[in-house]
Amino acid sequence: MACFDRVSPALREILLKLYRAEKPVEIDHHLYEFGSVEYHVQSSAADPQHNYLSISTPLLSQGALLSYGLSSYTMQMVKQVCSDAVEIVEPAKEGYQLTLKLNFAKVPIGKDSEKVITQISSVQAVILSSQLKEMLRNVNSQDTSQGMNKPIKLVYHPREPFYVIRQPQKITAVFPMRFREHSDVIIATAFFQELMDVGSSEKWAKAPPCTWSPIPPPELRGEPLEDLSTNGGFVSFDISSRHVEGKKLDKTVWSLLNFYAYVKNHVKVILSIKVFSFIYF
Repeated sequence: MACFDRVSPALREILLKLYRAEKPVEIDHHLYEFGSVEYHVQSSAADPQHNYLSISTPLLSQGALLSYGLSSYTMQMVKQVCSDAVEIVEPAKEGYQLTLKLNFAKVPIGKDSEKVITQISSVQAVILSSQLKEMLRNVNSQDTSQGMNKPIKLVYHPREPFYVIRQPQKITAVFPMRFREHSDVIIATAFFQELMDVGSSEKWAKAPPCTWSPIPPPELRGEPLEDLSTNGGFVSFDISSRHVEGKKLDKTVWSLLNFYAYVKNHVKVILSIKVFSFIYF
């Protein structure tokens, strides 16, 4: 799978065309993307300055933390990313989690206009990442309403769920690893061993500790069998407060969201090198 992109290129292209249009245009366009994401862009020639963008995206978790739709924390993150040209419409249009009213008259002229449009095009990524941020930033919270040691299943790709588990003074992220080819399994498990070895070295002492096991960790007992049936074992990272301080929170979140893609890209590169060496040497 490709790395999870912060910006939707297709949405950015549509919004830039709309912003740069010399004459008012009528648009009622639905855009569908990876992971059952839907954008609905609406523009009326009668009111060209006000355009509407609605977003429907599967929630990262269907657990209690997010059972009531977008949390106040997620809404606050959306407000911080978007400029004065954006207003959140409440309630959102039916069938969508979020509706934004875009006032292109307030978009700065020149190079800054592309920056603003790009920020608006990243709103779905903000919704997704903020849900994980909300979990991780409370790593030292004494609130036990979510349940200590209770796995929360997170899904942004239907075939690649992972889990976060609150434990005293840390949150553990667990990735069940699956591969199509046996050769991929061999390369990946060797890579996981390297991760553990490197992570235990003094140079990488500040990185989240990593462990790999061919069997599910005890915390996942009771989870659906189909989620625990793997051929690549389970990779776990322990996230503590030092990994989510300040700007580290964003980096940690995106590292976790892109871990599957990182591993599979690594496997592809190693295989390519082996094929190249076999053919030319």
